[in-house]
Amino acid sequence: MKKASKQEILEIHQLFIERYKDAVTELSYKNSYELIIAVALSAQCTDKRVNIITPELFKKYPTPKALAEADIDDIKKLINSCSFFNNKAKNILLMAKRVVEVYGGEVPMEEKELITLTGVGQKTAHVVMIEYTNANLMAVDTHVFRVSHRLGLSDDNSATKTEATLVKKFKNNLHRLHQGMVLFGRYICKAKNPACEECFMASYCKTKESFKPS
Repeated sequence: MKKASKQEILEIHQLFIERYKDAVTELSYKNSYELIIAVALSAQCTDKRVNIITPELFKKYPTPKALAEADIDDIKKLINSCSFFNNKAKNILLMAKRVVEVYGGEVPMEEKELITLTGVGQKTAHVVMIEYTNANLMAVDTHVFRVSHRLGLSDDNSATKTEATLVKKFKNNLHRLHQGMVLFGRYICKAKNPACEECFMASYCKTKESFKPS
């Protein structure tokens, strides 16, 4: 696959920033506690599904302390339409306990602290910090991974390596780039039947010839 040139990278960067300058997560939340729970639940699950699940969960358990004292079976019942709900229920319960016991009920906003919470890896930590603090970080989900490869920005075979490559190439405004690439991948550069005819990145695409019409 042909790689994007330095000039193309600059232009891609600018186009994403202009197009998605006001982009934010599509997950619904009111505070850092609700955000980190929503992000944790969204792994291998759609934001739309998470937004259906969380209102009842947050109504019953509005704070880390309330969730930390919850019965695991009740949590499972509330999130059972979410993928991998058994593991996610255990993780968010343990996450809430640690937030209460170690951080006084306040979700920390430093990466090294966030990744000590059960179920929170680097990607989840970055997504939370990007959304909540506009941190100059990149997070690579399936959408960002796909877009990066189709635009010739990365040929790395893992999300972690792709993230490092994008950080090196783009350097700044990474939070906006992340949000924009997620939305672009979700609604235009889709895994199946990408909307090439309405794509504002079409001239930079390195793989459109390989797409098969549906």
